[in-house]
Amino acid sequence: MNRTRRVTPLPYAEYMEALGSSAPDARKPPSNALGLLARHPELAKAFLAFNKYLLVDSTLPNRIRELAVLRVAWRRRCRYEWAQHVLIARKAGVTDEEIGLIRTGAPTPLNRAVDELETDSRLSDATYEALAADLDDRQLMDLVFTVGTYGLLATAFNTFEVELDPGIPDENFNNPE
Repeated sequence: MNRTRRVTPLPYAEYMEALGSSAPDARKPPSNALGLLARHPELAKAFLAFNKYLLVDSTLPNRIRELAVLRVAWRRRCRYEWAQHVLIARKAGVTDEEIGLIRTGAPTPLNRAVDELETDSRLSDATYEALAADLDDRQLMDLVFTVGTYGLLATAFNTFEVELDPGIPDENFNNPE
């Protein structure tokens, strides 16, 4: 079988140089995602600035952001995004029980929101109202942009077959709950 070559991530030292001032803190471990993005420095710099907003400056509480990202990763079957964000989610206080609810597609308002955005590119009135009971307008906007952005990343990671970073477990990704 003749397999099409995928875009391979740049090694750590090369991507740190390619990204320049957009590169992450040098104390962070190597990242295949950043190595991939560094293959296209202009795209990487623009994307990383926006993604920094979602991860650091967003009005969305970290727990909610991570639950949404995990649901996107699970639905899109994106092993890389899932493994990375399970670790981030746990640091944000997400429990294993909540991760299980994401995996099983439990009908939580946030799971419904991600599912509707992924399927219909919009929220139903009922889901919007359920979210609006706890989130203000800016938080709702940040949620929609977070779901869309991490859907985009999942598409890229899956298309380019980004491998897990060394030492990052896949969190039983292939085992359904």
